[in-house]
Parts: sequence; structure tokens; C-alpha cells
Amino acid sequence: MKVKQIAIFLENKSGRLADISHTLAENAINIRALSLADTADFGILRLVVNDTNKAQQVLKENGFTVGITEVLAVEVPDKPGALDSILQIVRKAGLNVEYMYAFTKKSGQSGMLLFRFDDQDAAVDVFQKAGCRLLSDDEVHAL
Repeated sequence: MKVKQIAIFLENKSGRLADISHTLAENAINIRALSLADTADFGILRLVVNDTNKAQQVLKENGFTVGITEVLAVEVPDKPGALDSILQIVRKAGLNVEYMYAFTKKSGQSGMLLFRFDDQDAAVDVFQKAGCRLLSDDEVHAL
């Protein structure tokens, strides 16, 4: 039920993001979702890709600081209020969201919310009890 994502420490300077995208493109790695958070000095790029292990390897070989973390992928309908319905479940359960990002697979059909919680296992339990569909690592990487 957990999805592997790559977290890359990124110096905040011109061209670094393009260096990463070029490295992944040269190695036929497809980005499924991404999030970039930055400060004045550095950023953290989080990626869900079609081949996590290969991406980690080639990025490290090219001098990037890379780690693998896990997120939860919750499938939601692509309609107004879908995010709110999930966040109300999160609030009622008292879960703490460390970060999240989202993407829509096809407009009007479904989307995916990617969450990192301070207690991932508790979040899995909450979502399962609420009848939410959690996507597997293989399902997300195959999109």
C-alpha cells in the first residue's frame, strides 16, 4: 500500500533541475508525479517514477544526493470536493500530514493524492477503514 518516491537534495542554482530531468530522460526513466519545495539555499525534489531503483542509481552516479521514502497514494474522483472528503477523514483521525502533492490521471475521471504522514501505518489503517482506495507501488509506477 505504500509507494516509493525519490527525494533529491537540490542546490538552489540555475540548471540543477534541468540536470536531473536530463539524467532521467537519458536513462528512459518516466516521471509520474513530482513536487519541489525550496528555500533560498536548497530544495527538495520529490519524484515518483516508473523505475525507482534505476533512478536512484543513475542520479547518484551523476553526483546527486538521493534517498528513497514512502508515501501513500489515495485515488480520488476528479470532481469538486474530492480533496476535501479525504482531508476530512485525515482531520477526524487526527493524522498529521507532513506534505502532500497530487496529480490527475485523466480529467473528469480520477486523480491521485500522494501523502507523507508522521505515522504512515496509522494512515493506511484509517484510509482502509474509510473505504478509500490506496494504490500500490506497482499501480502508481505503471501509470
